[in-house]
Amino acid sequence: MHFVGVPLATLLQIGALAGAVVVVFYILKLRRRPVAVPFEKLWERILRDKEATSLFSQLKRLLSLLLQLALLALLLLALGDPRPAANILEGRNILVLVDASASMKATDAAPSRIEAAKEEVKRMVRGLSGSDRMLVAQMDAAVTPLSTMTSEIPDLEAAVASIKATDAGADFARGLRFGVDTLRGLSSPEIIVVSDGALGPTVDAAGPVELGDVRLSFVPIGSRSANVAITGFSVRRYPLDKSRYEVMLEVTNTNDEAVDVELSLFGDGQLTDLSQIRLGPKERLPRFYPNLSGASKTLEAKIAYANGSRDDLPADDHAFALLPERRRARVQVVTTGNMFLEAALLLDEYLEVTSVDPSKYPAKGNFDVTIFDGVTPNVTPGSGSLLYLNPSGENVPFEVGKPVEDTDPNYRLGFDELDEKHPILRYTVLSDVNIGRARPLKGEKEDKVIGRSYKGPILIAGSRAGVKFVALGFDIRESDFPLRISWPLFLLNTINEFVEEDVQYISSFRTGTVWQIPASSAAQIATLEMPDGAKRDVPVKDGRAVFLGQQAGFYKLSTGPDEVTTFAANLVDPAESEIKPATELVVGGRAAGAVGEFKVGVRREIWIYLLAAVLLVTAIEWLTYHRRVTV
Repeated sequence: MHFVGVPLATLLQIGALAGAVVVVFYILKLRRRPVAVPFEKLWERILRDKEATSLFSQLKRLLSLLLQLALLALLLLALGDPRPAANILEGRNILVLVDASASMKATDAAPSRIEAAKEEVKRMVRGLSGSDRMLVAQMDAAVTPLSTMTSEIPDLEAAVASIKATDAGADFARGLRFGVDTLRGLSSPEIIVVSDGALGPTVDAAGPVELGDVRLSFVPIGSRSANVAITGFSVRRYPLDKSRYEVMLEVTNTNDEAVDVELSLFGDGQLTDLSQIRLGPKERLPRFYPNLSGASKTLEAKIAYANGSRDDLPADDHAFALLPERRRARVQVVTTGNMFLEAALLLDEYLEVTSVDPSKYPAKGNFDVTIFDGVTPNVTPGSGSLLYLNPSGENVPFEVGKPVEDTDPNYRLGFDELDEKHPILRYTVLSDVNIGRARPLKGEKEDKVIGRSYKGPILIAGSRAGVKFVALGFDIRESDFPLRISWPLFLLNTINEFVEEDVQYISSFRTGTVWQIPASSAAQIATLEMPDGAKRDVPVKDGRAVFLGQQAGFYKLSTGPDEVTTFAANLVDPAESEIKPATELVVGGRAAGAVGEFKVGVRREIWIYLLAAVLLVTAIEWLTYHRRVTV
């Protein structure tokens, strides 16, 4: 017999102390208080009758003491939790990995696969033998242990109740490695995977997961697999017309037969497009929606069977995106006067232009872009990115050559070589621009030559200390460039490249990954409001809030009363949308077996019977006391 609760040595010490206390109180109970009474002669006869029964009285008092000591012994034994040695050796150490990925939200098992999985685990918990121990862990993009390795039924049932499916895939390799590490060195180790089988590979950065002597068991969940899904969704504004945007999405049919579906687009909560399409068996169909308008902030896409049939996985029928904020770019123009430049800047209503004479530079405030037209003053902080037009001074981050003129009748001065894939040349044609006079520009090794004449580079781009610049090596008034539609396009493309609204903007994050969310670099902690309304604090490092996102929808990140960022997240994972349940699980060529015996019933633990005996002895003590047997 072994004591797995309080150690035997501790029990003996407690028993000796408590037994001594019981005996002392018992002796004090037997001590009689002398009372003076009259008529002593009358009491002598009664006392002589009492002596005849003294032996019986002593026996009664001894029985009372024995009952009290028996109660104490039973309570101490219950604290020790005695178990046979055979049970100690044969007990299992079980880790239950419950798949909580998005596919477990499927409703083919009422009310859902995750609820069916929780019921299976509850049956295992209630069927644990007295020597078994179990740890319950939730497996999604991370592995979250929800209990300790314990045999306490209430703790395990509370852990099972806290399981909740997410909108992310399951990292099966991480889950198995956690299980192997947890069970290492324990007797009869076993990993039980409760899942629909939509699990990834069992290989991670450390290589294949080796189970060793750990037994692997599998509890399959799910029955059907009718599902259509949105597996891609993004949006971008047009660079030169920020009131309009384009949408790209992808829909997938995971079924083995063709289906008709309805695809809906919502802008700011209002229906903007409704179309019915037919998807072939296992077809992934991209859809492109150009030149849309009517939404200023949020976009949502929904898909459903056209005939009203039930989709077994609603989690991937809804996708979210956020349009880039249409903020005004602050532009500072340092010029003595240039009608062509000022007119081109009027074409974009989202430009806030401030013109300043070179002698009064800089203007008050901070700017996103500063345009130096024929001047090169010392750049002051707050000027933003820089556009040099016809630079000629020394205060520039590149070399400016001597002027060259278009005097050679055999060679026209213009753009002979162009990097037409560069963003600032989008929608432009510069190859036929005629230039009267220009200055060749020479940047550093890391700078980009965008346009070159036979006399040298005349359009370059680069950055210095994190500040971007673009330089055009001629005065636009000494060319026919401002007479072409390419001039305002070039100017607005350059400003748009500096502002970077369309270059780096992410319309939605993908669930199941670590997000790097732009935040105030002065903050260390940000408050993140989840799609379900819950709030939590997340750390901020180098101007980025770091968070493992596992829920689709719209989020709000706040680092202060006036610093709130809204963003979206989506489950766009074709693997999770393939919800056909698996009937077997194979890891490293080894098939998982069936789950061992778990019988719901009374657990054969001796301490339970000891407590029952305590109650019985207490009842006997109460009955004999009130019947005047032990008094």
